Amino acid sequence: MSRATAPKKKLESMNLMELRARYREVVGEETRSPNKKYLIRRIEESIAAKKRRSPTHRVTATPTSAPPAPAPQTAPTADVTQHAHGRGRFAGMSVQELQTKYLEVVGRPTGSSDVDYLKWKIREAEAGRVTVGPRPEREAKVREDGKRVIPLSFDAKALAALDKAWRDAGMPSRTHFFRRAIRHYLVEMGAPEVAALFAPNQDE
Repeated sequence: MSRATAPKKKLESMNLMELRARYREVVGEETRSPNKKYLIRRIEESIAAKKRRSPTHRVTATPTSAPPAPAPQTAPTADVTQHAHGRGRFAGMSVQELQTKYLEVVGRPTGSSDVDYLKWKIREAEAGRVTVGPRPEREAKVREDGKRVIPLSFDAKALAALDKAWRDAGMPSRTHFFRRAIRHYLVEMGAPEVAALFAPNQDE
């Protein structure tokens, strides 16, 4: 197996929740996409972009017999190393400046430090090819009894394991398990008055 194939195989072996976590780690943004192929492609593109910008990658990719002559300038500081490369209107902009521009154009903040991604997303937003503004919250469905149904998405394998766990524990239903889990966590967070609203013996 080649070095290029191994990381992709590892990504393909991940479930959806693991891929979303890896996406957040590499790209710097949250995602709700259920498309594993899209997530893998964006992760690979982001990793490749970072490798292209890394000094080690540039040195090993240049088949020269002698090192380049040092530039007549002082050693780069942390701020300088974060500046965007290339020419055009983004040249010389730091990651922080690009993130500010991203917020201005896309309409929501980002934690991504991927320069190529930030520039691409800004251009796409300016061209009207991506959605701008805060991500809309999904509206909860209201049942006849007035209770609201909140959508939750799980990987099939993870959900099957979860269902087995609460059944093995003798719980009557998945809703009963979620109520107990939420109540327990709220108590740990120091919000007992909110936890009381999630008593598992309430009507389901």
